[in-house]
Amino acid sequence: MTSLWFLAYLAVDFDGQVKPLLAKHCNECHDRAFYLRHKDSLLKSMQYPAGDERAMPPEGPRVPKSEQDLIAAWIAEGMKWPVEAKAMNDDLELTKAIRAQIVKQGDTPLRPYVEKVPGSNVSFEMLPVRGGKFKMGSMEKPDEAPIHERSVEAFFMSKTEVTWDLYRLFMFAMLSGEKPGEDLVVDAVSRPTKPYTEMSFGMGIDGFPAISMTHHAANKFAQWLSAKTGHFYRLPTEVEWEYACVLGQTKPEDAVFSAQKYAKVASKKPNALGLHDMLGNVMEWTADQYQAEAYTRQEPWVKSKRPYPHTARGGSWQDDARKMRCPARTPSDPSWKQQDPNLPKSIWYHTDALGLGIRLVRPAKLPTAEEMHAFWNNGVAEDN
Repeated sequence: MTSLWFLAYLAVDFDGQVKPLLAKHCNECHDRAFYLRHKDSLLKSMQYPAGDERAMPPEGPRVPKSEQDLIAAWIAEGMKWPVEAKAMNDDLELTKAIRAQIVKQGDTPLRPYVEKVPGSNVSFEMLPVRGGKFKMGSMEKPDEAPIHERSVEAFFMSKTEVTWDLYRLFMFAMLSGEKPGEDLVVDAVSRPTKPYTEMSFGMGIDGFPAISMTHHAANKFAQWLSAKTGHFYRLPTEVEWEYACVLGQTKPEDAVFSAQKYAKVASKKPNALGLHDMLGNVMEWTADQYQAEAYTRQEPWVKSKRPYPHTARGGSWQDDARKMRCPARTPSDPSWKQQDPNLPKSIWYHTDALGLGIRLVRPAKLPTAEEMHAFWNNGVAEDN
């Protein structure tokens, strides 16, 4: 154990000593937020023998004693992290700053539009969904009942599922031409750590749907995209998603399912609203915590209180025809991270959910900063 006198007299040079050490042993899988969350166990994880499932790095080599001492001193000094690009914290104040930028852009008429991501040649299309009422649910399964009437306010929905072309801009800042310090609001949004494997699993990237992101990652992607574009994007609620599916008279025969892999987005006919792949290809995250009895209470959306389960909709290329229905609901599960080698498990990747993706919405009416923050930050990113 590092002695107190050593910690008392060692002034740690973060840039010269700690930063290179973290880059060598830890940064491939973890980011600054991880170190802060696990400051009480970080040093201990380096003291386990190589090969121990609790060790960092998991497969060794073990961090030398001299480097453990530097980490101990850094922790004792308060884990200072002088990173200019993170001048803002990813908190409510950041959300307020993003909202202020969105307000400056003004309202958008409820008609189709194309959004190009600044600093890139990637764009995506948003389609209008008028407000109204509909009958939600079915009597086919207990968690889809009872059938009940719901009212929905107008919103925009992405024409296709989010593609790798777009999502990789969020994963890798260099692809969107971002330079640290140029946009402190964008810089402050939490970003994924480096994946331990190629996340398309060989199924294709250009024009194919992005997959295997956690609910937390999907929310932060929406926040990042909002900061980049000046428009508020988020995951759809279960009510909004089912409304768009039902209103669009989405047909199972226009879905990719019972397939060997996912297909490029928009490879099948769109529904009556112009939305492609609402059923099949990849199931899509919603904002809601999954609750089997949710329809008995008719909440606008079920806010998160625990890591699992959250609700995905639409079924995927891996599913059979039974999932190709607008009311069908899929709860997330810890097994979706079964192959993840990280301990604790990554807050960014569901490495076993190869049929899981994202579709975005933008409400016609801009919510408050507090409401926006609740959508982007559910507070239960880590597995229990």
